[in-house]
Amino acid sequence: MATIKDIAERLGIAVSTVSKGLNGANDISEEMRQLVLDTAVEMGYSSKKIRSRNTTKVCIFIEDRNMDYETIDQFGYELVMGFKLGAASRNWDVTTIPANLTVQTSEKYDSYMLGHGFAGAFLLGFTLHDDWIRQLHKTTVPTVLLDNYIPGNQNVGYVGTDSDEGITLAVNHLVAMGHKQIAFLNGSKNSMVSEERDVAFRKCMRENGIHPDPNLIAYGYYVPDCAKYHVPNFIEHHATAVVCASDLIASGVINELHQMGLKVPDDVSVIGYDDLPIAGQLSPKLTTIRQDRYDLGKSAALMLDGLIHGVSLSKLLLRAKFISRESTKRLD
Repeated sequence: MATIKDIAERLGIAVSTVSKGLNGANDISEEMRQLVLDTAVEMGYSSKKIRSRNTTKVCIFIEDRNMDYETIDQFGYELVMGFKLGAASRNWDVTTIPANLTVQTSEKYDSYMLGHGFAGAFLLGFTLHDDWIRQLHKTTVPTVLLDNYIPGNQNVGYVGTDSDEGITLAVNHLVAMGHKQIAFLNGSKNSMVSEERDVAFRKCMRENGIHPDPNLIAYGYYVPDCAKYHVPNFIEHHATAVVCASDLIASGVINELHQMGLKVPDDVSVIGYDDLPIAGQLSPKLTTIRQDRYDLGKSAALMLDGLIHGVSLSKLLLRAKFISRESTKRLD
């Protein structure tokens, strides 16, 4: 394991300068601090302060353009609360940090973690093209991702809900009610979980003897507004039901159908995904696929604990649950 002296010799600077860089002293330049941190990571340095601390310091990074988490009706809220519950039982000190593009481009992931004394992290709302996700292929920091997967790195694990099971529950429910012209409005295209759900939808349709119609499959975004760009096309191609990748998307689909003079579920059935509080507040109340977000957060803490202690965990998937309400109906 590299020492402070090794880093100083590599850079040709004083040991005291290296120590200042590692501990965030304000009497060296930001450029020198960054050089010290990057070199320490490259050489495999591990802070003695982190190794000897009685309370483990971890963080939750939230890409806040893609994940809302501040109120109970938002997807990320229960994830954060569940993780903090799991962390409390382990006496962890948890910091929640917004990690937008500015944060990701200003400092490398491993350098940020070392510089701030974090022993591990839970990442929410990141997409496959984000800078820090690309860096995770080589990270030495114990890291847990929601709905993203990094193959080949034993320091990184993935928690999520079984997308194949969730989409299968939705499609099978509609097929059993006589629907064959089933549309699928997915989330954003650069998301691993969106890709998984697309594969699951097409597979389940084929298993039910139905050829997936490309005109009834679309990628949108995890916001209600995306519905207006796709629902008219679905109706033009005779969709009798729409499976949505989130409850927020489903709320937009219901609104757009109403704007078109169509009734849910009399004319078109709609199924959401997540079981957010909004699902029970819509008119009609939304049939959906539940993700237990508290348990996802607690599972992330469980996985991170294992990674911190050298247990190489890859994937932890929770079961999906079908929640039947009022937004689906058997075809006449």
